[in-house]
Amino acid sequence: MTGPQGGAAGDDRPTGAAADGAPTGTPPRRSGLRNPERAVRGLGAGTLSLEALVLVLAIQPIRVVGGDFGGAAVGAVVALAMAAVLLAGMMRRPWAWHAGTALQGLLMLAGLLHWSLLVLGVVFALVWGYALHVRRVILG
Repeated sequence: MTGPQGGAAGDDRPTGAAADGAPTGTPPRRSGLRNPERAVRGLGAGTLSLEALVLVLAIQPIRVVGGDFGGAAVGAVVALAMAAVLLAGMMRRPWAWHAGTALQGLLMLAGLLHWSLLVLGVVFALVWGYALHVRRVILG
């Protein structure tokens, strides 16, 4: 059974319309965001800013229970937090996403100085991976 415009019964789309309502021949809109690039940059910058905040807050526990490598671990944390803040401000650059990925690897590598940095590295690598997934879905 067909509807009044040649589609299936109960289908109010005009003939030649795609399943999402867009006319065929035009690419479907990927998201309802007004500026998807800006939204994705904000996600990346927010993720890196949150990472920098957590790293700065991790200094005191590392200093207290750091053992022999406490000073080196604190130095690594400060350097990584500064790099995260700088990258958060540079998310307009296409290479900043790659640098953010490298930052997650460096944080996990800093786990050699203190086990808690490895834990933070794994957690933020998973969060960063999700941010990259969202970026790929939104921007295509």
